[in-house]
Amino acid sequence: MKKYLLIFSAILIAFHTLFGQASDIDRANKYLAGRNEVYFGFKIDKNLDYRKQLNTLTTIISIDNLDDDQVYAYANKKEFEKFLTYNIDYEVLTPPSMLHQPRMLDDAGTMLAGEWDYYPTYQGYLDLMDQFVADYPDLCELVNIGTLASERELLFIHINNNLGEDENEPEFMYTSSMHGNEIVGYVLMLRYIEYLLENYGSNDRITNLVDNIDIWINPLANPDGTYAGGNNSVYGATRGNANGIDLNRNYPDPEDGPHPDGNEHQPETLAFIDFAEERDLVMSCNIHDGAEVCNYPWDTWPRLHADDAWWIYVCRQYADTVHEYAPSGYMTDLNNGITNGYAWYSINGGRADNINYFHHGREFILEISSQFIPPANQLPDLWEWNYRSFLNYMEQVLFGIKGVVTNQITGYPVPAKVSVLNHDKDNSSIYASLPAGDYHRPIKAGSYDLTFSAFGFHTKTVYGVAV
Repeated sequence: MKKYLLIFSAILIAFHTLFGQASDIDRANKYLAGRNEVYFGFKIDKNLDYRKQLNTLTTIISIDNLDDDQVYAYANKKEFEKFLTYNIDYEVLTPPSMLHQPRMLDDAGTMLAGEWDYYPTYQGYLDLMDQFVADYPDLCELVNIGTLASERELLFIHINNNLGEDENEPEFMYTSSMHGNEIVGYVLMLRYIEYLLENYGSNDRITNLVDNIDIWINPLANPDGTYAGGNNSVYGATRGNANGIDLNRNYPDPEDGPHPDGNEHQPETLAFIDFAEERDLVMSCNIHDGAEVCNYPWDTWPRLHADDAWWIYVCRQYADTVHEYAPSGYMTDLNNGITNGYAWYSINGGRADNINYFHHGREFILEISSQFIPPANQLPDLWEWNYRSFLNYMEQVLFGIKGVVTNQITGYPVPAKVSVLNHDKDNSSIYASLPAGDYHRPIKAGSYDLTFSAFGFHTKTVYGVAV
């Protein structure tokens, strides 16, 4: 009798497993049909080489987070079909953007007069961006770097006290929400624009930043994903763009080549690549949700950035400043709020690595909230905990080594390569930019030897530059 009970129990367990997996497949197919992506979780076997497992899986699916042995990921139809061939047990999860109905507003005037405890409709977003320019025409301009097939726009607010003039100033960029369902940074960057503009001339620190930095802020890098459910709500927002592509896997990669995800470069990707090529971004920050940590380069390979010590310093400054103003437990993931990207988990085709390697910039990924779309009444707290760190990080672009490179005979500016001897590697050197010939090299305090080189000129080395 005991033998029959054991057999019957085994049949029940097998039936339950098959039924559960079939149910997950049905749910996955439903999400893939309606949203072009599925959100799911699974465990990795920590008895095996988990790093090898992750490095394999990250080329197939978009890993969103790793918590001990629990992995959370997204996949489009093609990616999910490939994932299924690995026969890994998984659970289909409710997309984070469908856990509650967010509070929405579409009136720019109400938004600017309020406490920013809302998410804007798409039209509300456009009205806000227009209102900034209308209210501060001498300080900012609206720049469209691309219009998508949906007619939604990729927009920047450009802030400068001398608009239209090329000055000897470092260029800085904040950008948010290239994953369309990670939109805390979207609202906080809109508020940051307002904060800079309304405090210029009355707050000495803000005035100094605006006077001496060429500031570019893109609050929403994936409008098609954010408004996948319609222009009037962020409910149902997707990680990927309208084509179901994860934009943070779609960039040329230092290790894995021009198309690491196997997809053509998306319109959003091309627009930002063109923007980076046209500008000389010295520093930038790419804001995401899903964790609470400053993720510094590299993401694609294990070797450390030439400026690893500087990255640890500025990320530690960001997190430690947050800790002064936030409740205990916020921004404490991994190494108390900071991590090397690859040490957490590797990704290929990320924008931060692309900026750092191909454009000689300094960009980190800020994971600003463990919730993708928290209730809107939590947004004012997230602002209060983070805005000082936004200022601190942007202010770092004024420090380090800076100067102008000119032709010794004619005095004309030269777009020379500026290298730190016995320090630079993996394209960490920078270039002086025209028309001023200025260069700006963030670096940790110390003494450095710099080499200046350009085609048709003698190379010159300057020794013992103190920072």
